[in-house]
Amino acid sequence: MKITLICIGKTDENYIQSGIENYLKRLKHYITFNMLVIPDVKQAKNLTQAQQKSKEGELILKNISNLDFVVLLDEKGKEYTSKQFSAFIEQKMIGSVNHLVFVIGGPYGFAEEVYARANQQLSLSKMTFSHQMIRLFFVEQVYRAFTILRGEPYHHE
Repeated sequence: MKITLICIGKTDENYIQSGIENYLKRLKHYITFNMLVIPDVKQAKNLTQAQQKSKEGELILKNISNLDFVVLLDEKGKEYTSKQFSAFIEQKMIGSVNHLVFVIGGPYGFAEEVYARANQQLSLSKMTFSHQMIRLFFVEQVYRAFTILRGEPYHHE
């Protein structure tokens, strides 16, 4: 199985990017993990929220195949504990999912077309975090999930 995280816009803060790179290096020991950063929509200030979501949605959908299992990181999604999330990933591996794609949308969320294509929605918290911080939190949780699956001492209860 391969996992891809699709995000809108680059990570501006060096400390966040450094943390992401740290976990990406660690993940190489467990799984093929790719992070695809879609550039911000040009002239977004001249667009309505709906127009921006629509343009971002087009870009997201261009990077997803019909065979991918797509999970949107969305505040309305299902919440998991770290152990439950590791079981979710294991279930997808056992269930012969070849490509698991997680998507972090832009500042206004997702276009309806993206919601329609998604197989599931996942919430990391009821709180709202910056899109840049969510990238770091999510990559760390994927790493944590694989250490749980392997019985390694990273996760403590």
